Amino acid sequence: MVRFGRCATAVRAAAAGVVVFAAVLSLSVIGAGAARAETDSAAIVSAHEQDPDYQNAPFPALELRVSQTKNLGAQAVRVSWQGAAASTVPNSQNGGENYLQLMQCWGDTLENGVLAPDRTTCQFGGTNAEGARRDRNVDSVDAIAPADQQYSVTTGDVPYTGIPFVSAMKNPETGRNDTVARVVDGKIVPGVDLNTNKYFTQYTTNEVAWAGSSADGTGSVTFETQTVMQSPGLGCGSPQTAADGTVTGTSCWLVAVPRGPGYNRDSPLFWDEWKHRLAVRLEFLPVGNHCAIGAGEQQLAGTELIADAVSSWQPQLCGSDGGDVYTLITTTDADAAATANTSADAPLALTSNALRPAEGQTDGLIYAPLALTSVAVTFAVDRYPSDSAGPEEQAMARQPFTEMKLTPRLLAKLLTSSYTDALPTNSDKQGLGANPQNLLFDPDFRALNPEWADQSIVSPAVADVMVPLGRSEYARAVWEYIAADAEARDFLAGVPDPWGMRVNAWASTNPEIHPNGVGMAVPRDNFPKVDPAEAYSGTDKALNTVTWRPYTNDLAAGAYNALRGDGLNVGEWDPISVPAKWQRKTRDLTGERKVLALTDGSSAERYQSVTASLRNASGEFVRPTSEAMLAAAAAMTASPAQPQVYALDAASAAVREAPSAYPLTLPVYAATNPTLLSGSVRQSYAQFIQYAARDGQTPGDAFGQLPAGYAPLPASWRERALVAAAAISAAGQPATPPAVAAPPASAPPAVAPAAAGGAAAGVPAPAVAAPAATGAVAAALSAGATPDDPDNGPLVSALPLSALAGALAAGAVPFVGRLGRRP
Repeated sequence: MVRFGRCATAVRAAAAGVVVFAAVLSLSVIGAGAARAETDSAAIVSAHEQDPDYQNAPFPALELRVSQTKNLGAQAVRVSWQGAAASTVPNSQNGGENYLQLMQCWGDTLENGVLAPDRTTCQFGGTNAEGARRDRNVDSVDAIAPADQQYSVTTGDVPYTGIPFVSAMKNPETGRNDTVARVVDGKIVPGVDLNTNKYFTQYTTNEVAWAGSSADGTGSVTFETQTVMQSPGLGCGSPQTAADGTVTGTSCWLVAVPRGPGYNRDSPLFWDEWKHRLAVRLEFLPVGNHCAIGAGEQQLAGTELIADAVSSWQPQLCGSDGGDVYTLITTTDADAAATANTSADAPLALTSNALRPAEGQTDGLIYAPLALTSVAVTFAVDRYPSDSAGPEEQAMARQPFTEMKLTPRLLAKLLTSSYTDALPTNSDKQGLGANPQNLLFDPDFRALNPEWADQSIVSPAVADVMVPLGRSEYARAVWEYIAADAEARDFLAGVPDPWGMRVNAWASTNPEIHPNGVGMAVPRDNFPKVDPAEAYSGTDKALNTVTWRPYTNDLAAGAYNALRGDGLNVGEWDPISVPAKWQRKTRDLTGERKVLALTDGSSAERYQSVTASLRNASGEFVRPTSEAMLAAAAAMTASPAQPQVYALDAASAAVREAPSAYPLTLPVYAATNPTLLSGSVRQSYAQFIQYAARDGQTPGDAFGQLPAGYAPLPASWRERALVAAAAISAAGQPATPPAVAAPPASAPPAVAPAAAGGAAAGVPAPAVAAPAATGAVAAALSAGATPDDPDNGPLVSALPLSALAGALAAGAVPFVGRLGRRP
């Protein structure tokens, strides 16, 4: 019996080795020769092509470009144009001059034999601004275009036109599309508001009421694309099943209506304006469950940094033969890793850091790198020049800023409520002395960003940076970035900056300054709002710093709020509300936005929000591009406590000598203790990791691909992931561990083999005793690869790495299997 078991184990071990050898070799060779796949669905349309009457259009030479038109979801696209004219800003009397209005519409109609959007299906009017409504009392009956007569009525001497909204949703009583109309059969329907209705309001609409152009007639703006989940009235992305069983999402339109000189008080949906519109078809991915009913289900738990990647991978994973459904529960990385380390069949942990075991425990996790992403500061701030600004700056009014530089000290100021507007109005701010109102008035900031001078931008939303509530490893990474900088450390300790600004004492790390006599611990894994300042505004309901500057739900909300210009600002106290409460201010529209928020690289790309350049350890200011994240990965070193996990160490020479590295680059690892997993769970987790390391690293916007905002893993990292997956899959099989000869006492320290040109070539591997349950695998994952991968690296190292992976997997099967048995 024993001999049979050993024989069977040997066969299984050899098979595992062969499988891993083939998989790693295939990955290495493909990685060496394949070009990066990019899907470019940008579209360009022009007035000359689409407008039969373009010569009489406001901008006859108008050309519009939309950055993405396929595989869309709840995200943003960038709309840019040329051939317009210099804009003037709107006021209370009119919508301004020479600008564009953008909206999303559903459904098709035929115009001159060509499919086009129907203006009654457009989500527009929610801002309820002059020149941006669905209806208006027109000047005279003669001013009503023939095409608008069916939507018009004259009551007394006042003609009125109101374009109805036809929803994509069906009316259950009539079976026809539900319609919000104020003019029916030539009569006004009382109580109907076309601009604020059950399908969209100022809080939910994605319309852009004013998009201005610079002096040369060019401009750009981010536009939020909404699916049926955000706007049921549009229904975009609703699943449609073709005869062959193919499921696609319902397409929609993006429409831009040019508005020329003059008062522009009429709606862009009125025919005289609408006939000059430009339209681009938007193709959406199907919304909803893409997995077969009855498929196996597994749970993932941990960091939200990988949420977009998992969302993209899921349809391909569950669509494969025997594929499972993976449900991601976003929670604290450390908690997820601790559970995976100690609980049977725990969710696969997704973490950016190694486990910090509780006293008496060891780290028995196998770590597989899955993704490379970042934490970023995003901003949406539109120019509002001061009266003293020059004519060139005045001409740029309402245009967005696209560049911002931040140092660790500036980020520390934003996170510690050290600007006066970060505390509630009318609260006690004496402790802040003469500190600036917000970041944009700070001489420290203006010295780095001179183009931001001569602005009069005032808002609490630029006096701090919106952050998520709760604990996370990315919060720890932010504070580690700050704490590694001498200027930022001094500021937190109470040393004023060169212009005299001081830290909010409640957030100081210096116990001699902190009002409680205990300094705030840094680094930390959360973003506390520690100042107890309160404002009452004549009521007994205090407005504290958390109410004044609310937390966001997650990092994605930061980018989304930036896109929409929503600084989560608090308005007046409303005593007649039930219950009475502080009102929330409406979001700022395009041209008036002023928002700073913390987000992640994927969300910033999804919502097309601009990110700040952060100063790295080399003194360079870098944005979170794919190249900058890969440069950071090349400078990462193994954690002293867990050599399977790599991270940026600001004190290391590699980081100081990496000028192009983005300093808040974070890897995401899958982590599990395979000795605590049942067979089916092990195989499912291994399958997930294998997909992520192979097809899941192909950049693109289709299901199964790696979304923008993630950098494709270096080849050596993918190989480590496959080794880990093989070990997880093979663990638990009964066997006897192989005999391994111990090195002689005089042997030199282990040296990590060089991956052709690798940054860590020749650097001694960390001398860390791995837990017994995963020692062999940990050694394989920690010493065999470096983050730096030149173009020919995978091909050069394909064979030896593949052989090594196969051998290690074969060895890991009996080793882990024996330890996994219970008496």
